[in-house]
Amino acid sequence: MGATERLKADIEAARREWEEEVLRKTLERHPETREEFRTDSQIPVDRLYTPEDVGDLDYVEDLGFPGRPPFTRGIQPTMYRGRHWTMRQYAGYATAEESNRRYKYLLEQGNMGVSVAFDLPTQIGYDSDNPMAEGEVGRVGVAIDSLRDMEALFDGIPLDRVSTSMTINATACILMALYIAVAEKQGVPPGRLRGTVQNDVLKEYIARGTYIYPPEDSLRIITDMFAYGGEHLPQWNVISISGYHMREAGCTAVQEVAFTLADGIAYVEAALRAGLEVDRLGRNLSFFFAAHNNLLEEVAKFRAARRLWGRIMEERFGAKTERARMLRFHTQTAGVTLTAQQPLANVIRVTVQALAAVLGGTQSLHTNSFDEALSLPGEEAVRLALRTQQVIACESGVTDTVDPLGGSYAVESLTREIEARAREYIARIDEMGGMLRAIERGWVQREIHEAAYRHQRAVESEEAIVVGVNAYREDGAEGKRAPAKTLHIDPAIESAQREKLAALRRERDGEAAQRALSAVEEAARTSRNLMPPILDAVRAYATVGEI
Repeated sequence: MGATERLKADIEAARREWEEEVLRKTLERHPETREEFRTDSQIPVDRLYTPEDVGDLDYVEDLGFPGRPPFTRGIQPTMYRGRHWTMRQYAGYATAEESNRRYKYLLEQGNMGVSVAFDLPTQIGYDSDNPMAEGEVGRVGVAIDSLRDMEALFDGIPLDRVSTSMTINATACILMALYIAVAEKQGVPPGRLRGTVQNDVLKEYIARGTYIYPPEDSLRIITDMFAYGGEHLPQWNVISISGYHMREAGCTAVQEVAFTLADGIAYVEAALRAGLEVDRLGRNLSFFFAAHNNLLEEVAKFRAARRLWGRIMEERFGAKTERARMLRFHTQTAGVTLTAQQPLANVIRVTVQALAAVLGGTQSLHTNSFDEALSLPGEEAVRLALRTQQVIACESGVTDTVDPLGGSYAVESLTREIEARAREYIARIDEMGGMLRAIERGWVQREIHEAAYRHQRAVESEEAIVVGVNAYREDGAEGKRAPAKTLHIDPAIESAQREKLAALRRERDGEAAQRALSAVEEAARTSRNLMPPILDAVRAYATVGEI
């Protein structure tokens, strides 16, 4: 018998002895609280994990070293020992001027980048004076109608030194052009711009609904952006393939990995059909995940996603460079877990979720504010959310070593299980003809709806505990009282924004704007790249709605 076999036999014998002499007596006196323990993805959780649970793990092939394939342990050799993740706070409301003040405040407090939330009309291509925009201008994000608004939004913010993330999808091509044009006015060339535009329309058909064009046409616009970004924006991520919104809609951690990577496969396939080269494209892809409360499952989820995407890019698409095979991702703590009841408890939820993201190796992180179940976040709540990241970074010690939970029997077992289950989902999607066909059939949406329904039933039956909601309640007004002043959006900003838009139309060179818009339409009727004429249109102060 070899040393490995002897060790395995010794562990098995010691475990049997422990189960008989220690565990059995304890269970007789104090039975466990549930017959079966499971993660949020319904993966069974064993009482105890030992080397037996990861006995066939190949360290080099399955774990390796950070900065090298399979990237399980991280995409940089030193991870946070070299620099912390980018700390962002998603913000944007009312007018560009008000949002600009919030961005400057956050940067003063230690934010490392700007993360822009746009209002609903901007997201779906309506100018603020469109009747369809009534009642929504500046409500859930900032209203951006033209280059004039974008100039105000980034006034005094040096775009050559700040990384910017823009959560925009159907109109992403226009907002990216607006950002490039603002940078030009600051004297910053496109090659120095750093940041991300979300630009993930497939998840809009699945989970959000802010789409404009049919799927195939949306993919054409996205591949045009890929091509333009690859040539002109070397430091810019032209897409952030987003599992976050599917998770917010109710999918499990396993489904989040599977559906996000399946969307990624669809985008890469579309780009390759358009003639793009995989190694060049891969370096400008990024991802966006949620972080939930089940800490070990979330850490394992991030590690599994990184390993699986690296293998997909190599095995399916033949990516040769390590940079093209890296899964780089932003994380946001889970808005759907925040409760209006006992809102200060959300501080603890956000801390656990942020810790999971850091232990999982995120490149960028947004922490939600504790009052977001009640309103857009107030200044005090935003500051505390940012401080949560700073305490983890500077005081917890978890950043002092790379992948600190790597090698944990439980985490490695969960990582492998999540990867295997995600692979099964992707194989089923492949059988349907790919993610676009699966979405058109409604299959992905049904899977998410069923998972959301199961979770809600578990909450209602108290199988799943939500503190303050179905356990440890404080009934009456005290349990729902907001401990800080919530943010109020003045309804007058809508009329003010419309007046600004009317002034723009009067003051701009109307003929130049119309010529630029005609060029956009002409390009759209051909196979020419849409980004150059859109960029010319925003320079001529054509509006988002007009473009």
